[in-house]
Amino acid sequence: FNREADGSLKPLPARHVDTGLGFERLTSILQNKMSNYDTDVFLPIFDAIQLATGARPYSGKVGPDDVDKVDMAYRVVADHIRTLSFAIADGSRPGNEGREYVLRRILRRAVRYGREVLKAKEGFFNGLVSVVVNVMGDVFTELKQQEVHIRNIIEEEEESFGRTLIKGIEKFETAVRHVQGKILSGEATFVLWDTYGFPLDLTQLMAEEKGLLVDVNGFNSAMEAARERSRNAQTRQVGGDIVMDADATSALHNRGIAPTDDSFKYVWLKDHESVVKAIYTGSEFVDCVNTDGDVGVILESTSFYAEQGGQIFDSGSLEGPHTSFQVRNVQVYGGFVLHIGSNGTGIAVGDKVVCKVDYGRRTLIAPNHTCTHMLNFALREVLGNHVDQKGSIVLPEKLRFDFSHGKPVDADNLRRIESIVNEQIKAELDVSAKEATLAEAKRINGLRAVFGEVYPDPVRVVSIGQKVEDLLADPENEKWLSISSELCGGTHISNTREAKAFALLSEEGIAKGIRRITAVTTERACDAMKVADEFEQQVDDAAKLEGNLLEEKVSSLKSNVETLSIPAAKKADIKTRIVRLQDQVRKAQKQVAEENKRKAIMITAEKAELAASDGKTFCISQVDVGLDVAAVREAVTKVMDQKGLSVMVFSTDESTNKAVVCAGVPEKGDKGKLDVSEWLSNALGPLKGRCGKGKGGLATGQGTDASHVNEAMDLAAKFASMKLI
Repeated sequence: FNREADGSLKPLPARHVDTGLGFERLTSILQNKMSNYDTDVFLPIFDAIQLATGARPYSGKVGPDDVDKVDMAYRVVADHIRTLSFAIADGSRPGNEGREYVLRRILRRAVRYGREVLKAKEGFFNGLVSVVVNVMGDVFTELKQQEVHIRNIIEEEEESFGRTLIKGIEKFETAVRHVQGKILSGEATFVLWDTYGFPLDLTQLMAEEKGLLVDVNGFNSAMEAARERSRNAQTRQVGGDIVMDADATSALHNRGIAPTDDSFKYVWLKDHESVVKAIYTGSEFVDCVNTDGDVGVILESTSFYAEQGGQIFDSGSLEGPHTSFQVRNVQVYGGFVLHIGSNGTGIAVGDKVVCKVDYGRRTLIAPNHTCTHMLNFALREVLGNHVDQKGSIVLPEKLRFDFSHGKPVDADNLRRIESIVNEQIKAELDVSAKEATLAEAKRINGLRAVFGEVYPDPVRVVSIGQKVEDLLADPENEKWLSISSELCGGTHISNTREAKAFALLSEEGIAKGIRRITAVTTERACDAMKVADEFEQQVDDAAKLEGNLLEEKVSSLKSNVETLSIPAAKKADIKTRIVRLQDQVRKAQKQVAEENKRKAIMITAEKAELAASDGKTFCISQVDVGLDVAAVREAVTKVMDQKGLSVMVFSTDESTNKAVVCAGVPEKGDKGKLDVSEWLSNALGPLKGRCGKGKGGLATGQGTDASHVNEAMDLAAKFASMKLI
């Protein structure tokens, strides 16, 4: 029977006995085992755990008999690796909220039991995925298909928790040392949760092991205080101090004021007449306002869109015979739409006003919202069904979309995602919206909704490229998998062509397993594409340059590309091409460097031959290699070693009027008579230069006035002649 609200019993259309049997219990009966864990559903996993950890074999003990808690640890680890494998295969993953937080807690509990009880090495847990796949994969094929994905996610979480566990245990031990009595404070427990990711149940378990209790009420108070700080910060951003709490909405109900009828928000380009029902100052309701300052106005009905579902609020004005109220923000509290803004000429309860929405601004918002839906669809098409929406914001200037995915999206996939959205824009698809019961809507094949979001009943379904009526008439049709359909209360364009273009500007990680895409539409997207094409042309032109011109241009391109708001895939392509140009520059630089060394060595060697034939024990040379210190030093080193002479080589750069000079004195021979640093310092005088302390018989210096190079060379020769007499 089904028990009705009045207590009566209504016969069900089909009657069954719910035995609670289940797969594992059925297996235990068939295999004549007293426990699910003694069946071949779990034993292969236990064998794998023993192999991975080196623990003693599983013996099936429970309660007081399981003195060392090893058998319990086996059961915990085996149960949890199965749970996680199936949940991740179904599209979920460990996270910070809702069901995903449950998975994170499960994973951390299993890892802690494995590490602390079974003495497993770090990273053991993800290795157990393969045995789950071997045991269950023939029936649950999604396990086989996603084995690598499952293991990667668990490995990532396990590694992260390993770091958290080490830091958190240190902080836990410190907190325990400061405990007065037997209670670990809620504040200390909250810090462990908030800063180090320690779930409350883990802290409670560790505290219990030390004979302590956790102040759960204190923890909850600290949690609520943190949430309140977060809410206040958001409030300051969007609506100043004008926020209605439960007491305020309750007061409106007590006054007999009905929640605002906001169905007119879907009507475009039409003024809407309404009546002021209440005015709220942020602390009290008043009948009229004649002073400056922000207040909130509640109307009987409105055509303004209140911020919700990720879409920013409308702005505009409320106009009446004696009223001109500027609406800068619109929020909804308990069904009451609050128009927040500043009083112009006075406003009072009972005033008749006309809602004048800034439809020009909404015309910028709507394409971004519709393209958010198309982006959501494209992400699943390209990356897979594990992608879940984790948040979004739709603004006049851009859209931002957060989604679950374990790694960065590469340029090729970004290009495919962007292309799918642009193809839908070019296809000029109609955008359809219609209300339906929640049950009807949920039957639609491929319908997307934000998990954890509370939807009204009835709900509004938005479909792109197919009428919602068609979806509701044949909800299980496979064709609906190839279109975008979502539960959404936002304002949209009527046809995808109104979006004009879509440019995906960036993709980044914002939290573990959560990625964020930022994109633009309409003129901003066209501008982004135009800028990308123009910059790409600059790269093409740069490829035709050579030498210093190419080097300077590549350096400029490299610094400028990072500042551009252009499609991310195109930016990746351009950066790849710039890297190729950098390689080209490096190769050219390497060739020039090799040529400079060859030239400097050849000229200096010829000078050394002449000096030796004249009976000199030193050589002064000038080469034309600019400010290539490596070439000058190589010439000095090679000739000094080959000829046994003291050598000084000069090279100048005409464009900067600078000079580089290197000197060398052989370790054997002239070193006692001629100090290399003293020799070089003397020569650098006319060049207005200086040098460092020589090492290994070599010294290098630079001069800032190369016009006196001949004078410097003469001075070097005289100094060496004097010292080497």
